[in-house]
Amino acid sequence: MFEAEKVIPLSEDVFRLIRDIIRDYCGLYFDDSSRYLIEKRLSRRVKNHHLSDFRDYYRFIRYDKNTEEELSAIMDILTVNETYFFREQNQLKAFSQEILEELKAVNKDRKSLRIWSAGCSTGEEPYTITMLIKEKGNFSDWDIEIHGSDINQRVLQSARKGVYRKNSFRATEPYYLKKYFLEENDGFRISDSIKKHVNFSYLNLLDSHKIRFLGKMDVIFCRNVLIYFDNASRKRVIENFYDRLAGGGYLLLGHAESLMNISTAFNLKHLKNDMVYQKPLQRAMAGKG
Repeated sequence: MFEAEKVIPLSEDVFRLIRDIIRDYCGLYFDDSSRYLIEKRLSRRVKNHHLSDFRDYYRFIRYDKNTEEELSAIMDILTVNETYFFREQNQLKAFSQEILEELKAVNKDRKSLRIWSAGCSTGEEPYTITMLIKEKGNFSDWDIEIHGSDINQRVLQSARKGVYRKNSFRATEPYYLKKYFLEENDGFRISDSIKKHVNFSYLNLLDSHKIRFLGKMDVIFCRNVLIYFDNASRKRVIENFYDRLAGGGYLLLGHAESLMNISTAFNLKHLKNDMVYQKPLQRAMAGKG
């Protein structure tokens, strides 16, 4: 029998110090019930740096010159990345059948479409969005750019590779699998016709400066991400989304998420298939960049 890896004890006061650093860095919030989870998952990091305990580890991530690198490693360990293709079907119908039709008319002169999948995990969401646009057929001569971002470097590597196993297709019709994937020994690879429209980057949703480099977006998907943030961090993220959306642009959140007590800047729009948030047109010039 293999001996279980020894877990280094994490005291309550040091847990809160480390938790606050993580929250201030990226918005993720761990309540007191998460102390054992942090203790178990980060014990190896303490050992890897040859530190004696979590208090020394706190000092390391607080003051060391490699703080950014270590926090990135922590994100790879702590963030949850369960996703699959064609997740939340009603919302995707609203996007495909209603939002895309509207954007087709609004953007007909510039013939471009820019969409951001924030918290894209292993890439199923941005690739799904691209497939739905392809299926519309009337965007063939448009400039389509889908940007996927995440704070977990490990999942971004998987997204760029674009190879998926059976579990990612639990809600995928065989039609899409046959049309947009190539079967390989280790799974199914997304076709180049989809992949060429999607780019991925490491991005902290609290980093307003770097987010501005994305440019303006027509639609932002951020689904099942804000549920892991505290309220102050949610407000900052939503402000960043508002700044990046073009006037009349759409924000699509997860079904367990809303802007209640977070922001009144968006209009809640009742579409046939779902409810979504829209940036008002009259504020289109605010924060333009």
